Amino acid sequence: MFLSTHEKQLDSKRRLLVPQDFRAAALAPYEGVEPFEGVYCFAAINAACLECGGAAFFAMYRDVINEYPPMSPTRTAMQRRFYASMHRLGFDTAGRITLPEKLCEQFGLSSDVVIAGLGESFQIWAPDAYATYAAEQDRLVEAAFAKREALI
Repeated sequence: MFLSTHEKQLDSKRRLLVPQDFRAAALAPYEGVEPFEGVYCFAAINAACLECGGAAFFAMYRDVINEYPPMSPTRTAMQRRFYASMHRLGFDTAGRITLPEKLCEQFGLSSDVVIAGLGESFQIWAPDAYATYAAEQDRLVEAAFAKREALI
């Protein structure tokens, strides 16, 4: 699992050192997904960041796509959204990945970044964007717990 939050820096070539425990999680084998020494990465669906993960992450999206009949408009749209925009970012010998320039520009990733673990995946954020997003998410969690407590 991808756990915790890390502050890291991109170098001038957009290389990012992935935390050791994240690399280990990404390399965990998953049935039906070919082994790959790196991470799968694309623009997150519901947040202004990159979302990355290993074989289990890839399989999760593959399985969602496969729920739809072949050639259906929804399946085709999902295939384009996920497969056509996904990047396979291999680890170098130091455990770094090189982020695509276009995605760095899209999300304002330049020098400092935040890597946030989400269990089956992790996200890469510009620090200010992450701070805003994290505060919004904290409010949602607090509201959910308050509602739950009221029901008990």
